[in-house]
Amino acid sequence: MADQTYQAVNFHFAVNFTLQGAKSVDIKFQSVTGLDATIDTETVKEGGENRFEHVIPTRRKYGPLILKRGLLAPGTSGVTDWLKKAFDDQIYETLETVVISLLDEQHQSLMHWKINNVWPRSWKIAELNGTRGDVLIETLELNYNRLIFQKS
Repeated sequence: MADQTYQAVNFHFAVNFTLQGAKSVDIKFQSVTGLDATIDTETVKEGGENRFEHVIPTRRKYGPLILKRGLLAPGTSGVTDWLKKAFDDQIYETLETVVISLLDEQHQSLMHWKINNVWPRSWKIAELNGTRGDVLIETLELNYNRLIFQKS
């Protein structure tokens, strides 16, 4: 029988923080966006050559990483405590690594993305609305300076 290759689904994933005090609830997010890298370019005009310009790569840019989840009660999340330190106390702890893993049916990692030097940039709470019965969502926007894709 020939090998069958299936495309991965995007709804089974985990986010692991290398954070002292992180709890099991801290891997569960509704959505993750911002796993992107862009290479900046610079245009160089060569003297005497008028037919074209050289475009050369310069720096890489990343993110920001945006995580969404249902709002958790105070004290139940190490990530929430980390955010409170930054936004309430102005104590900015940079996390060395955050790993986003795409999981298979057995909850094993198919592939993962490591992001380095992570710090909180924004923390938003969704609209409070008395006419709707939605889950209250918090949105975390994290800055980082390196993205590494790895197959597990």
